[in-house]
Amino acid sequence: MARSPFTLAAAVTAALPGAEVVGARTLTAGGDGRFDSAVATLADGRELVIRVGDDDETSRELASESLALRALTAGARAMLPFRAPEYSGETLLAEGRALVTELLPGFQIEASHVPGGRGAAESIGASIAAVHALPASVVRNAGLTARSAEEVREEIRQLVDRAAATGRVPARLTVRWRDAVGDDELWRFESAVTLGGVQATSFLFEDDPDNGPEVVGLLNWHGMSLGDPAVDLAWLSSAPDAAGTVHSSYSEASDRTPDSALAVRGRLLAELEFARWLVHGDAMHRTDIMDDAAGLLESLAEGLRENDLSVIAARSEGVDSAMDALNRVPATAAAGSNTSMQTDAYNPADLLPGEDAPDAPEEYVGDATEDLRDVAESDLLPRDESQGDPSGAVDEEETGTDSADEAQRAARAALQRWTSSSSE
Repeated sequence: MARSPFTLAAAVTAALPGAEVVGARTLTAGGDGRFDSAVATLADGRELVIRVGDDDETSRELASESLALRALTAGARAMLPFRAPEYSGETLLAEGRALVTELLPGFQIEASHVPGGRGAAESIGASIAAVHALPASVVRNAGLTARSAEEVREEIRQLVDRAAATGRVPARLTVRWRDAVGDDELWRFESAVTLGGVQATSFLFEDDPDNGPEVVGLLNWHGMSLGDPAVDLAWLSSAPDAAGTVHSSYSEASDRTPDSALAVRGRLLAELEFARWLVHGDAMHRTDIMDDAAGLLESLAEGLRENDLSVIAARSEGVDSAMDALNRVPATAAAGSNTSMQTDAYNPADLLPGEDAPDAPEEYVGDATEDLRDVAESDLLPRDESQGDPSGAVDEEETGTDSADEAQRAARAALQRWTSSSSE
């Protein structure tokens, strides 16, 4: 693709008849390379983002994004404590779909750099809860996908079976996943409006002088549907510092029935992204993708205890989440392979620590067991053993405001590493 910003900006006039484009520039956020994108400046001062997809998959994603953004009525948007991009128009460009949306300013951060505590992590949790609090009619009235808990469970069951049928999934993972699918307690949840797999970089931040970095915008609405709330928390497997705070903030902000298995399902769904990558490679007859996915699955399996192949067998031993083992997966597990996720979900390599990612805390690198079920949610979150609080929070009666101030300082330090972004 690699169209110039000027070529893309010219297409804005086709999507918005009468629009006068006076400038164009490259979109600061690099995205994942699947779209050509640019920012067009109009004579009235507005800045719009144009994205173009040249194949069936990217065109479908843009079509889904268009439908979702238009489903967010003024009433629905008023319920959100942040902005979602406004739909502006769409057109065809060299047989590819082009979508034009409002530019949202702000800053992004990679998952491994999100600090815990007051500020960014708290705001993320509250923002996800706000999306999940939207009325189901937002999805249903737009004709978007709606799944019950049992339908979600059945889709997971089919995914596990399809992955296992390739013969490339380690037996211990197949046992683990099938045990989880078979556990009724995991699948007793209330369906909610979800983004279908939010990522850390979906959030746009501004720095509030009093509260630290706060979410002011949210991107990537193409997967909006009615389904499992855990899908929007699965990315926390890549954010060990922030996971506890995000979960706690989410629970405090949510007015939904408490879901004690939410964190467990989130981690299960994160593991299953490797399976999705494998199944995608199989469907595309791409041995390179299958080899890559198989390597990632082997690395995940190697992080599990040798004698714990069953969830049931591990119940009485005191457990960690097996996703914690991903912090020990060698970065070279898939060296030289293309790991760009060709689905609406995220890149499976995002679950592995990059070269710039900070070392995981000690509690995240201990031996993991197979248990995905009979565990309190707090046992799956980062733990500060010195304080005994599963969320990692510090007792303010003992430390005053020091911990809150320190969290804000950490958040602002991270903010300085973030780059100016926009609504790709």
